[in-house]
Amino acid sequence: MRHWLIVWGVILVWGMTFVNTRALLVDFSSFEILVLRFVLAFATLCAIERAMRPSIRREGGSEWIFAAMGFTGFLAYHFLENCAIYYTNASNVAILTSFAPVATAILARLLTKNRQASIGLFVGSIIAIGGVALVSLNGQRALELRPIGDAMAICSMVSWAFYSLLIDIANARGVSPITAVRKALGWSLLMIVPIAVLGATKFGSQMLEGSFAINLDRCVNARRFANPLNWANIATLGILASAACFVLWSVACKTLGVVKTSISLYIIPVVGVVFAMIALGERVTFLEVAGGCVILTGMAIATRRCVDEGKA
Repeated sequence: MRHWLIVWGVILVWGMTFVNTRALLVDFSSFEILVLRFVLAFATLCAIERAMRPSIRREGGSEWIFAAMGFTGFLAYHFLENCAIYYTNASNVAILTSFAPVATAILARLLTKNRQASIGLFVGSIIAIGGVALVSLNGQRALELRPIGDAMAICSMVSWAFYSLLIDIANARGVSPITAVRKALGWSLLMIVPIAVLGATKFGSQMLEGSFAINLDRCVNARRFANPLNWANIATLGILASAACFVLWSVACKTLGVVKTSISLYIIPVVGVVFAMIALGERVTFLEVAGGCVILTGMAIATRRCVDEGKA
């Protein structure tokens, strides 16, 4: 129960981050927000690891694991998701990325000894994905396919599935979640450098309507970094949503298993709708409520089947 509370806490934070991101997009590009978020998360975990050095086990890991985690879970997942939103509808991205728990279960069964995947899990997942579709489409008559953006969303989803398996590998080798996430963030920041250099150029700043622009103007930076609300949102994304939540997610995966833990990702759209209602005053529709109920039903079926199979 303690670890399930950790999972729900992480989902709660991740579900509300779009409010922080939307506020920051007034002054920052999507890529700038990503860089600031990762830098602050990396610095936070470095400080924590330094303070807890005697009690943190460093052995058991390999740099390729951390580099792969940095690429799949941080760079590829976020980068491709941002690009996908430009090339296709946000509803398409939400629906396609919601297949991450299913992809995680399939990869875990094919590539590892994890046998949490079951018929019940897949049935519950399909029901939950149907609920995500109701919440995401919210009155749209049909899902409009857009090959480039949809392919990016699928690749983003698969990247997260591989990241989940890498968490499992790092945990199995006895690496501290703090060390694993800190090193993964460090590798992702190194990989981001070429994109940042491109974003600082005139050509790069115009890509995807400025989504990857890096603004080096002193006056602009002085203004936007002087805003305490911007710092509050950056701190929420960096310290809470990235540093704390990614570490806690790894801890939960170690105890509950990556497949079972991933099922909780279905609830993120519901949390997002609730926070949109509270923080932004958006109106909740009947389809969103119905979709939330369908998601919860699917999650209950999928989670129960996982638990039953684990006991068996």
